[in-house]
Amino acid sequence: MSLAPLLDAAPAIPLHAFAAMAAFVLGLVQFAAPKGTLPHRTIGWIWVALMAMVAASSFWIHQIRLVGPFSPIHLLSIFTLVVLPLAVWRAHVHRVADHRRMMILLFAGALVVAGLFTLVPGRIMHRVIFGA
Repeated sequence: MSLAPLLDAAPAIPLHAFAAMAAFVLGLVQFAAPKGTLPHRTIGWIWVALMAMVAASSFWIHQIRLVGPFSPIHLLSIFTLVVLPLAVWRAHVHRVADHRRMMILLFAGALVVAGLFTLVPGRIMHRVIFGA
């Protein structure tokens, strides 16, 4: 394992990857911790900011070009930027079940599933984890 391929990439890529890794770890903390508490809300706001950073930074990553400089993964970024504020609003208006469902969907889809696709051979994270 070597961070060199990630650190040698264009600046948006390490920003995107490190924000995603931090969001993944904080997401796991959120799942395990008590809900509705001040720490849950504080970590939640940090998680939302990290997810917004992950989604926004993806628009400067163009390794896979299917429609101009974009790929289908950019649709996930748009989805994330739309759902994040809706999920926060659901918590604010005490629609906790909706909030929980939306946040789990974002965690599973935008972090876990999308993250697994970064491990495909030829991708930077594949080289980071498994070597050249």
